[in-house]
Parts: sequence; structure tokens; C-alpha cells
Amino acid sequence: MSDQALRDLLSRALAWQDAHATFNDAVSGIPPELRGRQPAKLPYSAWQLLEHLRITQRDILDFCVDTDYKEMKWPDDYWPSAAAPPSDQAWEQSVGAFEADREALQKLAADTSVDLNAKIPHGSGQTFLRELVLVIDHTAYHVGQLVLVRRLLGAWKA
Repeated sequence: MSDQALRDLLSRALAWQDAHATFNDAVSGIPPELRGRQPAKLPYSAWQLLEHLRITQRDILDFCVDTDYKEMKWPDDYWPSAAAPPSDQAWEQSVGAFEADREALQKLAADTSVDLNAKIPHGSGQTFLRELVLVIDHTAYHVGQLVLVRRLLGAWKA
């Protein structure tokens, strides 16, 4: 696979829509009254999953581009404490921030001045390629959980 083909694949995979529901499918149209509801026997709500996705993706982006990156505390800094968003505006801001950071990661993947196989200078051996694949995998996993939460709450229209 050529370098350009790999970059194109990574950029597309960050907003994957070929094999499963997209992030936007998973977060669009959830009634506000269900965003903070945790289905029986599940430890998270749609809000908690959305915020976890946003926070984690932002952390990985920061790790890739910020030479002054400070490691966050797992798991406390990666999950919101409240099950429900404080407002509809908070929900929309979280969705918007996730989308903006995803676009920044797509630009990083496409940037030919970045050697995808290079180790991130302030890391402990991680490469840019590894971090991009990590975001793709992490997002796909939790988007599936968002779909499950919506199904259990009766808020999924396939």
C-alpha cells in the first residue's frame, strides 16, 4: 500500500460508514430526555459515552500534536461523572467538538510532512499511525455501545 493510499484509508476510517453505524448516526436524534438515562444493567448513558468519546479522542489528538502534552488520569479524567448532560447545548457542544477533533485527526493523517511511522517525540514509543488506528478502533467500539444504549431505550431507528 502506498503512503498516500494509507493516508486516505486512515482519513476515511476516522469517519467510517462502510461497515456499521457512524458516530453521527449514533448521536443524532436522541431525545433529550433519554440522553442521560442508563439502560438496566448498563453502567453508562448516551451522554457518558459521547463525552468519553470526545474526551478520549481529544486526548489522543493532543498527545499527537502538543509537545507540552500532560497525561490524564485513567479512568477519572476520561468519563463524565454525571449520567445526564447539563443542557441540550452541552450535548450539541460535545458533538461539535468531537467532529472538529475528528477533522483535525483527518488532517493529521493526510499531512505528508508527518511520518506516520515516526515515534511521537514526547511519547514512550507510540507512532502517529498507532494513535490514529487507536482512535478508529476506540470510536468504533463505543459507537456500537451508543447504538446498543439507543436500542435498549427504544430510541434507535435502523
